[in-house]
Amino acid sequence: MTKINITDRSITYQSTIPANAGAEVTLFVREYDGTPPTQDHRPVLMLHGRSAPAAAAYDLVLPHGFGDGGAEDRYSWAQYLAKAGYDVFIMDLQGNGESTRPDVMNDPCNANPAQQLPVLVPNPLPQACAPLYPHQLGNSESEWAELDAVVRMIRGLSPDRDKPIEFIGWSAAAFVMGPYTIQHPENVARLILLAPIFPPRGRWSTQPGDPFGRPLDPQGLPVALPVSQPAVLFGFPLNVNSKSGFANSWDIEQGSPGQREPGMDDQVWETMIATDETGLKWGPPAVPYGPPAGVLRFRNTYWWGWNDQTAPLADATGTPVLGGRVPVLIVYGALDKQANNAATLPPVAHFSVPDLYDAIAGPQKLMFCYTNAGHMMAWERPATFLHHMSRQWLDDGKVEGLTTGSYLRDADGELTPLQ
Repeated sequence: MTKINITDRSITYQSTIPANAGAEVTLFVREYDGTPPTQDHRPVLMLHGRSAPAAAAYDLVLPHGFGDGGAEDRYSWAQYLAKAGYDVFIMDLQGNGESTRPDVMNDPCNANPAQQLPVLVPNPLPQACAPLYPHQLGNSESEWAELDAVVRMIRGLSPDRDKPIEFIGWSAAAFVMGPYTIQHPENVARLILLAPIFPPRGRWSTQPGDPFGRPLDPQGLPVALPVSQPAVLFGFPLNVNSKSGFANSWDIEQGSPGQREPGMDDQVWETMIATDETGLKWGPPAVPYGPPAGVLRFRNTYWWGWNDQTAPLADATGTPVLGGRVPVLIVYGALDKQANNAATLPPVAHFSVPDLYDAIAGPQKLMFCYTNAGHMMAWERPATFLHHMSRQWLDDGKVEGLTTGSYLRDADGELTPLQ
């Protein structure tokens, strides 16, 4: 087996987030290089979603002897692909994981007011308070730019890496990687989306000549950043979550005791908060009179440009980008209540994975719905299936010999066409 060389990098970058615009920040990137000595590098870039940092999402390593036993890195998607010979990179956007967290995230009053009482009172807040920075933090422009900075870094590492990169995104990473791919298909070889968040009628510029421009305000002008209204959604830069909140959101998607290994919620939680020194000091004590339990802190982002009007867009030659120039593999769990929700919700809040598949105009699109998995499939027992499929797609552009279509896959491997 080829040795994996692991390198942590901090990319110096000039921020475009309004809260710290122009400041020199760092973007965290970890590389797992499994390239055999006689082969060219095959770069893969993995991007986290809304809350879980990249290391927890893609490189979860368990204690020896935990749960089912077996390899400690059995849930590390990054290391699995590196062992298959790929040069794998994972990255954190600003406001998450080990990348810079703008200063406004360090004031607990700037947390979502709806989350303060259950998560931050009495520690570090004696009582709930109004945000002093009443605006959202990240936005589509800033996150497309941060992704592009990492792409340029990877392509500049060596001549054999200067080529289109394999993209893998989980959950809300679709808001970043999807539109980026459509705008920069020359940088993307294939796209894999796990449980992608896709609002079919989500916000966009409404301008066919500038589809990825900012949405328009009530006066018909591009919206000014940062956004503050509605305040319940965008009047704060920081989201926080507790261990119980995280565990509850995962528990409601458990269809059977066999879906995940016992104790996985503890392992994932500890990995998610491990590198945030401030977050580790917040929250109530884990045991009476003990140290704080810690909270998960993550950015509040204003996204646009990802809906059924932009997903089908073509390049200058008329070739659809998604499914045409860039083949797309989509995987999601049948029990996922986050990536698929009620169509009666407001347009920007209604998400549908099948609608994304339908919106992709090119023929090279393949989708699997796994029966016994939820939004957290990468941390559930079906992760082995996920790893296997992704390698097939990256190796051959096929999964089980298929290049297109949508299928339900049961725990025994039987495939049933969905359309």
